[in-house]
Amino acid sequence: MFRVTGGRGSDCTGVTRRTFLQAGVLGGGLALGDFLRAKASDEHAIPHVEGASVILFWMSGGPGHMETWDPKPDAVAQFRGPFGATKTTIPGVQFGELCPEEAKIADKLAILRSVNHGSGDHTKGNHWMLTGMEGPAFNVADFNVQRRPCMGSATAKLIGANKPGLPPYAAVPHLRGGTDNFFHYSAYLGRGYNPFVTESDPNLPDFRVRNLSLPTDMPISRLEDRKHLLESLDASKRTVDARSVSLDPHAERAFSLLTSKATAAAFDINAEPKKTRDAYGRHTFGQSALLARRLVEAGVTFVTVNCVPWDHHGTANRLATKPGAELLIPPFDRALAALVSDLIERGLYERTLVVAMGEFGRTPRMNPEGGRDHWGNVFSVLMGCGSMKMGQVIGRSNPRGEYVADRPVSPQDVTATVFKHLGIDARKVHFPDTQNRPTALVETGEPVRELFR
Repeated sequence: MFRVTGGRGSDCTGVTRRTFLQAGVLGGGLALGDFLRAKASDEHAIPHVEGASVILFWMSGGPGHMETWDPKPDAVAQFRGPFGATKTTIPGVQFGELCPEEAKIADKLAILRSVNHGSGDHTKGNHWMLTGMEGPAFNVADFNVQRRPCMGSATAKLIGANKPGLPPYAAVPHLRGGTDNFFHYSAYLGRGYNPFVTESDPNLPDFRVRNLSLPTDMPISRLEDRKHLLESLDASKRTVDARSVSLDPHAERAFSLLTSKATAAAFDINAEPKKTRDAYGRHTFGQSALLARRLVEAGVTFVTVNCVPWDHHGTANRLATKPGAELLIPPFDRALAALVSDLIERGLYERTLVVAMGEFGRTPRMNPEGGRDHWGNVFSVLMGCGSMKMGQVIGRSNPRGEYVADRPVSPQDVTATVFKHLGIDARKVHFPDTQNRPTALVETGEPVRELFR
């Protein structure tokens, strides 16, 4: 059954003008009416690659590049860290030893080893990598105010969903990773382009999407009865806010989204065969990746997968590098490799770009507590897509993983690459900001040319 919720985890006791017409703030900002209204008034819609989609693994907190895709097995121990390296299917290329499944499909992946922005500030780094633009420092008063729209929101604005009845931008299972993770939203584009957040772990036996369910005493047939709903609205409140009482076409379409069989089917992970679920791994990483595949297959254009924080200092109640990596990298490795293999088998990899990244890397030198601190001078980003040139490493860090040695890649280059996959020439797109000034989606970045045929 469906249940409408009025916000993050707050259940409604019934359907009222406020609960439905506002539809709550779904998972941090997507109101159904707002989304539909904004989409209808969109003057920026542009031609795009039909059916193209993106799955972003957001590794909030910053994964260590030497523990994942840029190991330094020949460096001294204080730089090399606690792990070795493993061979991949790309001759001469190694991944961290905890990434054996990705190593087996490295010929289906591309690694950008020279991404950099120079900041060790979580807040700046989050904003930089999610939007392409430098964000606020953590120690400023408005540190949590988003300056530019994130990639997912811009995609929702420019393209919308690949199929009707589905949100264009979704997040699984949530968007809080334990660090300064504020910038997954639409900024000045408007609330209608914020993500639809499941706010529920798909690995749980009782998983259900909070924002797509009704109270048990509210059958779908009653929700579909518009006349009954309108007659049940409180008359005095109707007088106070008459404009929101009349169901405009966007609110009418919001009914359809809530009752859509396609939407319900896309989120029904229990429909997957046991063998498939097991292949991804019975953990939050694996089941979130599987749900992301279901969503893009159904018609969602941009999905962010954000599970846990990767901030492994070894200090301030943070895990050290060794236990942190052993806890997070193996399930992530399995989930990502299973996703790529599944997309290939289903014929979806040509149109689906998989990206895995955090806001920065970790310090090359281990600290005295066995951890690595924040490092934005060089780090790695993984990309995978069947229509791009895979099986390569682009850029290079120096022998100790400290700095870019060859082919620097900026956050804007990463962002421009994502948009190019979707068919968007991001430097030609401008949106009015909060002061109505035309603001470029990407100002100076260029798509990573080595990835395109």
